[in-house]
Amino acid sequence: MRMLLKWELGLEAANDAIRNGKMPALNQALMALIRPEAAYFGTEGGTRTAYIFFDLDDPAMIPAIAEPLFQELGSKVEFIPVMNSEDLQRGLSSISREG
Repeated sequence: MRMLLKWELGLEAANDAIRNGKMPALNQALMALIRPEAAYFGTEGGTRTAYIFFDLDDPAMIPAIAEPLFQELGSKVEFIPVMNSEDLQRGLSSISREG
């Protein structure tokens, strides 16, 4: 299932990871694990935030994805099911029109 991983980094833990050089390795490990179709990085509400789109083949992968973000970066993590335009069209075409 296509997912949006919304990842809000904890301020102090992220500052430490940037200062001590751990951030690139943590990010590379995450990208290698989930093989995203797209990843965007910015800020939301004044917090460093990542928006990563990927296919979640097995929900049992959620702890392997989320725990390093919680433990190493004090992050808030959300997994949000999403669709691309083709998925939306397919879903809309399956709705029967009554009335």
